[in-house]
Amino acid sequence: MNMDEINKNIIIETFRKQFTYYKQLGEQTIEQLTDEQLLWQANEDSNSITMILNHVIGNQLSRFTNFLTSDGEKSWRNRDAEFEKILWTKEETLKRWKIGWECLFAALDSLTEYDLNKIVYIRNIGHSVFEALTRQLAHYASHIGQIIFIGKILRGNEWASLSIPKGNSEQYNTEKFTTPKARGHFTDGYLK
Repeated sequence: MNMDEINKNIIIETFRKQFTYYKQLGEQTIEQLTDEQLLWQANEDSNSITMILNHVIGNQLSRFTNFLTSDGEKSWRNRDAEFEKILWTKEETLKRWKIGWECLFAALDSLTEYDLNKIVYIRNIGHSVFEALTRQLAHYASHIGQIIFIGKILRGNEWASLSIPKGNSEQYNTEKFTTPKARGHFTDGYLK
């Protein structure tokens, strides 16, 4: 294996860790909320957490089903319906959330270092596999950020921080800087 192949394997593993990180942030938010809070909307034009999750799931199933061989915008997808009111329980939400991520990880697990430069299409626009993965990672991170923001508003002072809690940055940094420098990914030790 040459250095270029090693770097490409690291890229695939990095995508896996990043996607896993955002998946877990979403799950940790869902776990803190009630069924009613998952359905809460600020107003009629805003999306509930469940609506946002339904959109992410629909996107995952469309983009990652037959990832290397068919357009990422499947003819069977109804994107507009993803934003309609749905009355899922927390249990149903987590079950569906798992299905979307399983589809994504199955596609990611099937990739080899030789696939990163292959061209895949999303709405007839060609992307390298690397570009398509980057696009989806950014898309999911933005929506999971929305979910976390809504969750924090709804939980108020009962919110359990998903990162360094307010006021603990100095302590956290002190712990990090007392260990020797080492190569790693920021999610190492965090991912379940």
